[in-house]
Amino acid sequence: MGALQSLHGQPGYTELAEKTGFSFEQIAVLHKRFKQLSHNEETLKRDHFKEIPDLACNPIRAQIIEAFFDRRNYRQNGEGTVDEIGFEEFLVVMSHFRPPSLHMTEEQRESVRKEKLRFLFNMHDTDNDGTITLEEYRHVVEELLSRSGALGKETAKSIADAAMLEVASISVGHMEPDEFYEGITFEHFLKLLNGFEIESRMNIRFLNMDTTTLCK
Repeated sequence: MGALQSLHGQPGYTELAEKTGFSFEQIAVLHKRFKQLSHNEETLKRDHFKEIPDLACNPIRAQIIEAFFDRRNYRQNGEGTVDEIGFEEFLVVMSHFRPPSLHMTEEQRESVRKEKLRFLFNMHDTDNDGTITLEEYRHVVEELLSRSGALGKETAKSIADAAMLEVASISVGHMEPDEFYEGITFEHFLKLLNGFEIESRMNIRFLNMDTTTLCK
């Protein structure tokens, strides 16, 4: 990825804006952060993310970092991981943490919600087998609840524990003794989180930037 030098009249910016929903100004800010993080190199590696203080104490730090190198998150039908990413891949992954625009239609908002849930599912489906475990589902619920700011960590953990047990009773409780529990599929995951307000809770902080501000 070549460095993007100007805001307007830059084909790269126009294409990236259409692909991610970010404005030219937001892309410029993110490009500056990208260059800071990569030490002015053209690509980012995992070790660059490990230097970020704001991620150090995040309970899903490893999943967040790995999400940037997971081909599923920026390439349709992508598989496997990469060792380094350019600015475009970085921007596409960042767009998953961006709150939806206030001017979206219901159809667009639902599409964004599904994309965010797919991204979240992929973060926990680390072996790319199309399922996540009950324990991984509990972590998803706890993380989303604790980020709302309205609940304490212990309360969020208790609710997440209850959610996991409920899913277990539904998914495993009705199985025959000789059946094998294969995990939660993405379709099941969508149904489980139906009605759960996720759009504003999927945000991260790094390099002194809060992704909740990236809304237009």
